[in-house]
Amino acid sequence: MSTGRILIVDDEKSIRNLVRSYLESESFEVIEGQTGADAIDLARSAVPDLVVLDVGMPVLDGVEALREIRSFSDVYVVMLTARSEEVDKLIGLSLGADDYLTKPFSPRELVARIKAVLRRQRASSSRAADDRLEFPGISIDTGRREVIVGDRSVELTTLEFDLIAALSSQPGRVFSRRQLIEAIWGWDYFGDERVVDVHVRKLRKALGDDAGEPRFIGTVRGVGYKFLPEA
Repeated sequence: MSTGRILIVDDEKSIRNLVRSYLESESFEVIEGQTGADAIDLARSAVPDLVVLDVGMPVLDGVEALREIRSFSDVYVVMLTARSEEVDKLIGLSLGADDYLTKPFSPRELVARIKAVLRRQRASSSRAADDRLEFPGISIDTGRREVIVGDRSVELTTLEFDLIAALSSQPGRVFSRRQLIEAIWGWDYFGDERVVDVHVRKLRKALGDDAGEPRFIGTVRGVGYKFLPEA
């Protein structure tokens, strides 16, 4: 029985073959593409559970492909990059990548990261209770996974909702980045803890929250973040 459908998109056939062999040994169903256009088309038509996406593809690179995928899908994405510059990683994360791995990489580590990312879905669904949290200016329905600011319904990605749900579960409590990673990404997440900062920025933007004068999410320098409104 398949444990999930993984789309691998890389212009190097040797890498696709290597990753496929490791994933299939773990009972994943694997589909392949070799261009950015393939990534977009297959993310739409094949509906994978997760996409492994190479950044450095010719013509349409992985960052541009991810930008287009995010216009129609919340699918989990793990990016592969041959570059070591932090800017490449942060650009990918800011567009909604869930994790990244720098080439050359260990196929076993990639499989472990894929499993960790996919476990988020099970963890978040088990946490969600059919309950509405009401705060001044914002309503969070954890059962319906809906957020309303004022009279405006806010569209959030799966990860962004999990982030505000975790923070609002204990208003006023300061959560460290590591605590948020363990709650949302899973205890065995391997990546950079700054992924939390990236998604907090995206969440604030969606909520219309000003980091300089926050209404909903406060920053505690050197520690982490907290949900500000009291019920």
